[in-house]
Amino acid sequence: MTHLIRHDTVPAGRRFRDRLADPAIFRLPGAHNGQAALQARAAGFEGLYLSGAAMSASMGLPDLGLITIEDVCFFIRQIATSGLPVLVDADTGYGEALNAMVMVRRFEEAGAAAIHLEDQILPKKCGHLSDKRLASPTEMAAKIAAAARARRDLVIIARTDAIANEGMEAAIARARLYLEAGADAIFPEALTSTEMMHTFADALPGVPLLANMTEFGRTPALTGAELQEIGFRMVIWPVSSLRAANRAQERLYAAIRDHDTTAPMLPEMQTRQELYDTIGYFDFEALDASIHRSALP
Repeated sequence: MTHLIRHDTVPAGRRFRDRLADPAIFRLPGAHNGQAALQARAAGFEGLYLSGAAMSASMGLPDLGLITIEDVCFFIRQIATSGLPVLVDADTGYGEALNAMVMVRRFEEAGAAAIHLEDQILPKKCGHLSDKRLASPTEMAAKIAAAARARRDLVIIARTDAIANEGMEAAIARARLYLEAGADAIFPEALTSTEMMHTFADALPGVPLLANMTEFGRTPALTGAELQEIGFRMVIWPVSSLRAANRAQERLYAAIRDHDTTAPMLPEMQTRQELYDTIGYFDFEALDASIHRSALP
């Protein structure tokens, strides 16, 4: 049976929460579309991440908070068909507290298992860029409390971008306030050294922490095992699948331009059989045939 034919009776948020209770670090590679989600599942991952930067870039837009709740729901539905619990980048919540409540309901209905909500204000920036502008701690806490009130099973992770602007002590204080407001976990963005990561983890013992292993960013590249040793419970590679796919597409278009054929790229392409196996094409055909088979009186 395929990913779409199965039906999981346990809500996605509960499955994410149950996995987070496991002491082994939760590895969440980014998946920028449904095909990537299925390939990540086939590789053996237990959960996925849906990046705002990857969604924006997929639409040909910069990551400046330009995409809408409806745009994101379109991507969530694709990724959720993998059957894996999905952590979704909710940016700043698409407005204030009431908007965040609407977002939570819509994302959960679309299939999200968890979100992270950040304490920037619009226009927001990638966490690894400079000159980010922050909401006040109390404004962000109110938004988290509203999101927690609106959820059913959704896991809420509070992201703080305060380290660059306000320093470590202020970021830790914000994290504690966000936990009091109803956050289940904390995402300290753009830590620039392993020492900072140790400091943050030591200040919040027992709190599930999320690490961002984006390429070309400010945070040192560590393995999941190294992050677990420091005290982190989740790790994302947010835009990696998109970066790899984009590079492959770039080579494809150059080959067509230069050779007037795709022939040089064939060894690098997924075959028709591999594509059909990934999406369960023949399972769908078999299901359709069984539905349309004449029933005996």
